[in-house]
Amino acid sequence: MIQFRLKCENDHQFDGWFPGNEAFDRQAAEGALVCPHCGSTRIEKALMAPAVHGAKKQAVRRAVGPAGKPQSVATEGALPAAYAAMARKVRDYVETNFDNVGKDFPEEVRKIHYGETEERGIYGEANSEDVKSLTDEGIAVAPVPDPDKTPGGQSVN
Repeated sequence: MIQFRLKCENDHQFDGWFPGNEAFDRQAAEGALVCPHCGSTRIEKALMAPAVHGAKKQAVRRAVGPAGKPQSVATEGALPAAYAAMARKVRDYVETNFDNVGKDFPEEVRKIHYGETEERGIYGEANSEDVKSLTDEGIAVAPVPDPDKTPGGQSVN
């Protein structure tokens, strides 16, 4: 999975996770990406700097300081809290605005994709085999982030 910093036409920024660049491009072209702040579907990648890990595994991000000069900003310890807050917003939005179809997710998302049932936002359960199969069929799915875990799966607490 690749994490991209995204922004909508109204300059709201948020993060998204994708199996690869092609998945982002396809979902953006289909209008399948939605800004969690305003609902806009005009989404593009925002400028972002990669994290660099030093000997102490401290994440360092490049930032632009006064007069446009690059400077390093240490982010050790900031990611888990920031991730948890962002993940909670995403999860709350999905749980409030989408239908929970539970273990029927793979079947329901196929019905929607193939026009067998009305289009609507859904979420539910799918194992990695289901996700691969759906992706292979060209069906865009994404995990709902767990606010209690970091992107690497480690507990935030």
